[in-house]
Amino acid sequence: MDIKELHHHYLSSSGISTDTRNLEAGNLFFALKGPNFNANTFGKKALEKGAKLAIIDDANFLEKGDERYVLVEDGLKTLQELAKYHRDQLQIPVIGLTGSNGKTTSKELIHAVLSTTFKTKATRGNLNNHIGVPLTLLAIPAGTEIAIIEMGANKQGDIAELCEIAKPTHGFITNIGKAHLEGMGGLEGVLKTKTELFQYLKENGGQVFINTRQEVFSNMIKRFKHPVLFPEQGSSCEVRFERADPNVIFSILGVPKEFTSQLIGAYNFDNIAAAIAIGNFFGVAPETAARAIIQYLPSNMRSQLVEKRSNLILLDAYNANPSSMEAALKAFGQLRQRGNNMVILGDMLELGEHAVEEHAHIGTLLATMKIEKICLTGKLIQAALKNVPHALYFPDPFSLRNWLQDSKLEDYQILIKGSRGMKLEGLVDFI
Repeated sequence: MDIKELHHHYLSSSGISTDTRNLEAGNLFFALKGPNFNANTFGKKALEKGAKLAIIDDANFLEKGDERYVLVEDGLKTLQELAKYHRDQLQIPVIGLTGSNGKTTSKELIHAVLSTTFKTKATRGNLNNHIGVPLTLLAIPAGTEIAIIEMGANKQGDIAELCEIAKPTHGFITNIGKAHLEGMGGLEGVLKTKTELFQYLKENGGQVFINTRQEVFSNMIKRFKHPVLFPEQGSSCEVRFERADPNVIFSILGVPKEFTSQLIGAYNFDNIAAAIAIGNFFGVAPETAARAIIQYLPSNMRSQLVEKRSNLILLDAYNANPSSMEAALKAFGQLRQRGNNMVILGDMLELGEHAVEEHAHIGTLLATMKIEKICLTGKLIQAALKNVPHALYFPDPFSLRNWLQDSKLEDYQILIKGSRGMKLEGLVDFI
């Protein structure tokens, strides 16, 4: 079965599934393989649950005479080729979005702004890798007018590969920070990887949005014929940072009032400005964009405020790298809503040879802050202890959980942050 024929089956299906646990009747089931799993073993189960077709890449799992099986050479490549074919049928703007920090928040804000005027589809959750991007493209419903595709990377070449699948017409890079240093070969590697999006747009006549507050991107402006610049004076869309108190308060040139967002920390201003600028490019009035932004409430463990008894928790535990950890600590230092300060920090993963140095730097930063209680958990974060010897150290979140349960904290504002693998959000129930 060629891709054109498979796409015909896709159009009459109820969607794509790669997991029988959430498969719906009429889905096309793609059996993907990984280091610790082989979904070919679930092809039969998928069909029993009502899948329209089971696309497998291992002939040992074929059922003779059952034409609902489709045998391909590589299940993942077939999924990607199907997504590329489907993308080619979409005559709509596709905004590619990447960066070291703030990707998901920016995506959600851009989606909120554009949705005021257009039928918009954005990446769901963090489906931003070589599997997630194809699934996002194949989830774009008929009638969609603009799509926003988040792109993540662990190594050089990842963004270029995702661009070949998503074929963005527009693109925005949030920032360049110390994320995935191990796989990308240091900060220069991060820069090279993230700017693969801009390179693709340059080669294909796409439109770029450039944050002039980010010096590394300002240096790239001359590479493009008609870049959309924001948010500084004289740019395409001038947005002003007023203050973070701790919510980000901003204003827009030509709109005679200030707007208070529900986002915590000055670092979120750039995400806000990007959404307003991109909305403005597509014709969304600045005040309409601002209203959409102030209605956005974080609820995904990214700068999320959680009340627990007399305590206020700043839950920023979805992920962490040195850049985002430093920004979160500085934002937390400006929070003045409870009598006592406390931070719970976990390991920052995928830093390779930079791990000890970067965790020690976090300890140096902590030593300059007024924090009554510092709790560190994980193997790598031990490097911070040298600079904050008074901190409480727990080898794993489970032992920290027990301590929290016994401590009965009152009137604390608490920052919780660590890499996804630490799953520190599980501590909230014990505070």
